[in-house]
Amino acid sequence: MRSLRQRLLLWQIGALVAAAALEGLITYQLAWDGFNRSRDSVLQSIAYSVVRHGLRPPPGAASPSPTTAPDTPVGPAQDLGHFTTQIWTAQGRLVYSSVVGGGPPLQAPGLNVANWNGEDWRVYTLAERDQIVQVAVTNADRLARFGELLPGLLAPLGVLVLVMWLLMQAAVNKALAPLKAWGRDLRRREGGELHAVGTAALPEELVPLGEALNQLLARVEALLGSQRALLADAAHELNTPLAAVKLQAQLARRSGEATRTAALDELDRGIERATHLVAQLLQMARLEPGVREREPRPLRLDTLAAGVVAAFSARADQRGIDLGLAPSDAAWVAGDEEDLRVLLNNLVDNALRHAPRGGRVDVQARTEGGRVRLTVDDNGPGIPEADRERATRRFVRLDGSTAPGSGLGLSIVARVVAQHGGALTLAEREGGGLSVRVELPAAPESR
Repeated sequence: MRSLRQRLLLWQIGALVAAAALEGLITYQLAWDGFNRSRDSVLQSIAYSVVRHGLRPPPGAASPSPTTAPDTPVGPAQDLGHFTTQIWTAQGRLVYSSVVGGGPPLQAPGLNVANWNGEDWRVYTLAERDQIVQVAVTNADRLARFGELLPGLLAPLGVLVLVMWLLMQAAVNKALAPLKAWGRDLRRREGGELHAVGTAALPEELVPLGEALNQLLARVEALLGSQRALLADAAHELNTPLAAVKLQAQLARRSGEATRTAALDELDRGIERATHLVAQLLQMARLEPGVREREPRPLRLDTLAAGVVAAFSARADQRGIDLGLAPSDAAWVAGDEEDLRVLLNNLVDNALRHAPRGGRVDVQARTEGGRVRLTVDDNGPGIPEADRERATRRFVRLDGSTAPGSGLGLSIVARVVAQHGGALTLAEREGGGLSVRVELPAAPESR
């Protein structure tokens, strides 16, 4: 059952029926006990009335016998609903009976239950004034009389159940009305309408749900805003190299042999810049949540760093840059290998772009107190302290920078570090340059 309304109503009516059944049982038992006490009191009153009014058989009257019957014989079957009265002498001789042949046998004084002629009888016996008076009635008669009262006792309970059922339906509908209003509001909205839903009129129990929904809408709006900004920035950044590529192609077509080589070199650089920008845009897109399933596992960051250094060594040699892996520890971290490789690629690529020809780039991974520190140092121009926070934003290129780039490298690094629960620090390298430090939680050594 998926309907919250039906589920609430089912539980409520179940509880109501159970409570009504219990209440009916208790009411029945109390009423039956009260009815029995009342009827027993009537038996006792009749017995005392017989004694008090001095009802006695004539002296010397013979005992009733089954062969002597009044003008209108009365037996237990015809006397249903009437009390049976019997009188005995103090010596136990039956001298009077309201039924032919006598009624239930003599019982001990007080209230008794006797079985006679296949029926259960409720009997009250009173011994007083040299005689014994016994008044009796069948249990079947008593139960029949009580059955006549029972509908009047249980009818109000049935009406109460019906009224409570209607009130419960109204209460559930009223309680769920805000949810229906939310549904109508959200269905009417256009794709870009992500403003918060109202929570002022909500019941207290639904306020956390409304606040969570508003937080989700705010995150979706922020994500869409970020994606719109990314698309706008990407379009702007791609426009420049593509325009330059188009211009250089036109110049190469019109120029002579002497200038064509230079134009083609510029064309190659424009294509390389556009290719690099597209590659970084793809890297950033893959880092978005839900784009691909990540597989965090223990891995050695120093081994991953050695592979990245080896992959960039040919490019470093072309520029005469000393790229190497400084002495490192067996640095175990828990993370996604592809994302961490993207992080290292961008750090090393960024360092090589800004290091001067003949410069130096060092990569090192160390384990310190439950943390793994990855450091990439270069002796380039560095980043002024006031610009370091801004340098990790997307498409930010610092003033005075002459190195080619898209302004996405450090932004991608910051995103990967955040996803792995680490910290990113930009600092000045000793002796000049930039030192990029990434701290990640260390993982237990995997065997």
